[in-house]
Amino acid sequence: MTEHAEHAEKVVTTDEKAVTTEKVVTNEKTEKTAITPPTHTTPPAKFSHGVRKGNILQVAGQVGFLPAVPGQPPTPAGDTLREQTLQTLANVKAVLEEGGATWEDVIMMRVYLTDTAHFAEFNELYDAYFADLKSVPAARTTVYVGLPAGLLVEIDALAVLG
Repeated sequence: MTEHAEHAEKVVTTDEKAVTTEKVVTNEKTEKTAITPPTHTTPPAKFSHGVRKGNILQVAGQVGFLPAVPGQPPTPAGDTLREQTLQTLANVKAVLEEGGATWEDVIMMRVYLTDTAHFAEFNELYDAYFADLKSVPAARTTVYVGLPAGLLVEIDALAVLG
């Protein structure tokens, strides 16, 4: 939905010649679009795997679940940090692509690990995964103990397209 408001004002100079100037004020409202790739399950509550508004795409926290199988609960990619991290990155990428973005559009990533002992291994996996990225995003990694049992990592991303 786009709304435009236009204002015109008439300016009269001292020699009585009329000059008309136009001042255009644009107020555009952009709809939010929920993003759920076909590889993902429908969220269990009123939220989205991603939301795009204009050229901004926010990817909600993704975990290492394998692609969705209709009628089956989500399944972790494996028990190791490596398996879950690579699947989590694939899940973030799927939301980015469904929203029209790539890793190059990502300006911020937030990573949540469940164990401080995983930092070094995660950094190695992250560096290898993004080795060819032209411009790396800002990133923050923290320890978070609230993930469902068995899950080791969660990642969200903010992208600006264009």
